[in-house]
Amino acid sequence: MKAIGLKIARAVTDANLFEQADIATPTPTGHDILVRIKGVAVNPVDFKVRKGKADDGNFKVLGWDAAGVVEAVGEHVTLFKAGDDVWYAGDVTRPGSNSELQLVDERIVAQKPKSLDFATAAAFPLTAITAWEAMFDRMNIDRTDIAGNKGKSILIINGAGGVGSIAIQLAKSAGLQVVATASRPETISWVSKMGADHVINHHNPLKEQLEGAGFATVDYILCTSETDAYWDVMCDLIAPQGRIASITEAMNNHNVDLLKAKSASFSYEFMFTRSMFQTPDMIEQHKLLSEIAKMVDAGKLQVTATENYGGLTPESLRKAHEFLESGKAIGKITFVGLGA
Repeated sequence: MKAIGLKIARAVTDANLFEQADIATPTPTGHDILVRIKGVAVNPVDFKVRKGKADDGNFKVLGWDAAGVVEAVGEHVTLFKAGDDVWYAGDVTRPGSNSELQLVDERIVAQKPKSLDFATAAAFPLTAITAWEAMFDRMNIDRTDIAGNKGKSILIINGAGGVGSIAIQLAKSAGLQVVATASRPETISWVSKMGADHVINHHNPLKEQLEGAGFATVDYILCTSETDAYWDVMCDLIAPQGRIASITEAMNNHNVDLLKAKSASFSYEFMFTRSMFQTPDMIEQHKLLSEIAKMVDAGKLQVTATENYGGLTPESLRKAHEFLESGKAIGKITFVGLGA
């Protein structure tokens, strides 16, 4: 089968960063399903894994957002059959979706929304899982208590990114008041379109802007940007007994005692945890992706795909990585998959 990968973690400006090759077609066993990839999307995790890859000469296939059609299933599979349209974000410890076919555990896969084509659908899984887990699993927001959440607030740092775009919508669906950060006219417009009640500029002091919007503190904070840059201000802005979650690792040690007097909590969210450690609740990702699909088909979630780069090629993939690394991306970049 065809696949696009890299052997050496070159700079994104290298025209030969990625290459296409023929590799062996895998066979599904156990809980694995074999999916023909019809649509893919790129995420910051793609270039982070690429940059962190050892130059060992092995062909590395990236890609952790996919939609496609089930071709075959392992002997223990019960959730899917050949011919099913599915979507998922995969497992960072396994070969990615930049290939014609991919093996993935059924427990982190769900039926694709019927209302979306494959490329558009591929924009959702990784960011939807991350936003859902951060808010509803890590910060324990009760998404069903809409009335109880009406008086509560969440600050989403970097609201125009892939995760922020979904998080705004999920937070609104749970009844929260949403404050999102954005700085450029186009990102301000985007987060407002996603449903943010208030938009503040992350290049300016956040405390004064929050107070100007009527918030002395916020009940929840989701940081999708640099944890190091926002640690102190998040500890200052969080309400007593509030909860903070971040999806980005800290490069420095920080004073957790800043949260002690408020009995506030901090959690990391890493959407690959369940698949990486084969946790007993892996199937929760199947369940949440199934719920996300229902919300999409019901018109309760807006599409976050903003650009389609056409067919997946080594050059188009390199350009997508370069754009993501620039920090100027809004929403998600998608492709037609190699298996289309």
